[in-house]
Amino acid sequence: MRVELNDRTPVCPEDETRWIVASQAGDRSAFTHLVENYWNRLYRWLYQVTHDRHTAEDLTQDAFLKAWANVSRFRTGTNFRAWLFRIAHNALLNSRRGPRNRRAGLPDDVQGVAPGPEEIALGRETTAQLDKAIESLPTEWRAAFLLRIHEDLSFREIAAITDTTEETARWRVFKARQKLMTWLEKGDEA
Repeated sequence: MRVELNDRTPVCPEDETRWIVASQAGDRSAFTHLVENYWNRLYRWLYQVTHDRHTAEDLTQDAFLKAWANVSRFRTGTNFRAWLFRIAHNALLNSRRGPRNRRAGLPDDVQGVAPGPEEIALGRETTAQLDKAIESLPTEWRAAFLLRIHEDLSFREIAAITDTTEETARWRVFKARQKLMTWLEKGDEA
């Protein structure tokens, strides 16, 4: 199921910087603006990596709680989004040390990606196949691929989030794309 994305409106960098500085001074309402700006994006990414609504909700909340607790350590002028996604990635890794989570269907309220020109051309059936193929990717490849495609992060930012080298981040995205192309060409899992 695809739903429209409505949180892609970029926030003015000056506003974000002002919210970060105010948050670092203890202003909870300023941090609320950061949460509102990034909640859906972070949740969507975590859901696509975990395939479990409750796990994604828990991890998103955990990431924001940790971000609030450590916002004073954030270096103003660096990429807040990459820092936040790094915290979420660490929370994900910590959750993987526990019992395996069950897979669930895509929840109705998940805000997915609005179809672009390529998706429209591929049609609904191919889009469903692509979603299935993305779900079949190894977690590390899927995480890097989705950060690149959905969040438009650089390989350097992906490497920082996933605690790898830039080369490894680039390789994971490449291998994910390669696997997806093979999967789509064959029409089933390759």
